Amino acid sequence: MFANILQPLIDISNSVLIFFHDDVGLEWGSAIVALTFITRAAILPLSVKQIRSMRAMSALQPQIKEIQEKYKDDRQRLQREMMEVYSENNVNPFASCLPLLLQLPVFMTLFYLLRSPEFKLETNGAGWLFIPDLTEKATGSVLIVLVALYIITSLSAGLIMTGIQSSSQQRMIALGLPLLFTPFIIGFPTGLLVYWISTNVWTMGQQGVIKVFFPPDDVPTPEEVQAAKPPPPPPKKRKRRR
Repeated sequence: MFANILQPLIDISNSVLIFFHDDVGLEWGSAIVALTFITRAAILPLSVKQIRSMRAMSALQPQIKEIQEKYKDDRQRLQREMMEVYSENNVNPFASCLPLLLQLPVFMTLFYLLRSPEFKLETNGAGWLFIPDLTEKATGSVLIVLVALYIITSLSAGLIMTGIQSSSQQRMIALGLPLLFTPFIIGFPTGLLVYWISTNVWTMGQQGVIKVFFPPDDVPTPEEVQAAKPPPPPPKKRKRRR
């Protein structure tokens, strides 16, 4: 069912890979890397929005921590106060998930394409670098190297994306998802691992360029946030009764 729904994307991905291989002269593995970079370039505006959202979330951490401490025994009030802070600062806490969600159709498309008999016939068991066959799952030392590269690049990209000022929840998601997916990727065609590792490399390079040319603003400390708040109004004096 999913393959039928994704068939138009599968046809487009197949045409792009064939173009890079036949017309440009790239190997099939390099063609997958090129497809990855084209996909990431297409969603670059959303990736920039994701980075801005994560920076805004980091800047709000002092306020969020204060609210969490103040309403730690009242979950409903805590959620309501946090959503008010997000709304006042025009921050969407879920915006950082959008680029990942948009990559899932491409990932599923490549999954079905690499497993299709037509593409296997087209590539004729082609390998790349130390990979013997891009359309088959890896085994032995090839699997160990690919899984190691996947974990290292995923964790590095996650750490770079979240930064040291991010919330513990953001860091847990960034570091936990790669480990959660590891048992599943073992059975994927190796071309998919090439795609995911290339995605991580793009993320690291993209974030590095943004940090150099568009550095984030300094995050205020809790003391600075408290000092910036207006002082409370003086208490009203009670009138004496005569």
